[in-house]
Amino acid sequence: MNPAVAAAAVASDRIECMPMTAATRGAAQRLLASFLGGDAHYLASAANYGDGGLPALLRALDLFVARPEIGFVWLARDAGSDIVGACVACYAISTSRGSIVVKLDDVTIDPRWQGRGVGSLMLTALADHLRARGITRIDTACHRANAGAWRFYERLGFRPLDEERISLLV
Repeated sequence: MNPAVAAAAVASDRIECMPMTAATRGAAQRLLASFLGGDAHYLASAANYGDGGLPALLRALDLFVARPEIGFVWLARDAGSDIVGACVACYAISTSRGSIVVKLDDVTIDPRWQGRGVGSLMLTALADHLRARGITRIDTACHRANAGAWRFYERLGFRPLDEERISLLV
């Protein structure tokens, strides 16, 4: 059996995906804080994002709990109830699709679970969740130097738009 297929099969037997709740907020915070504070590709552009560190993450998580209509944190939990994956999904209106789409950010998997199919399972479950709610596209960004992430997204069917994400702090 293909190692990637075997890893996904192992993950699918042990992983459940769902939106963050107030009860899972702390676990999401730990995982996202680790990513935002330690991912070299994110840190390379963090200043341009206006990264506000842990206080900004805490405010964002509070907003997701208080205002689920603007987005949510999607989590992967193992059978032992540990949160092992997280990503952020924010709603937007697309004029090209004439519908609501999602902007995907901060995709992270606990290092102990990487390479076991959790990320693929988490994003496939997210796509199913969104499709059931009428969402027609997921947009994300990937640092050009992060070859592993590019391969991951391409395996899932993401395609480059030949655009560069740019930012203006206001």
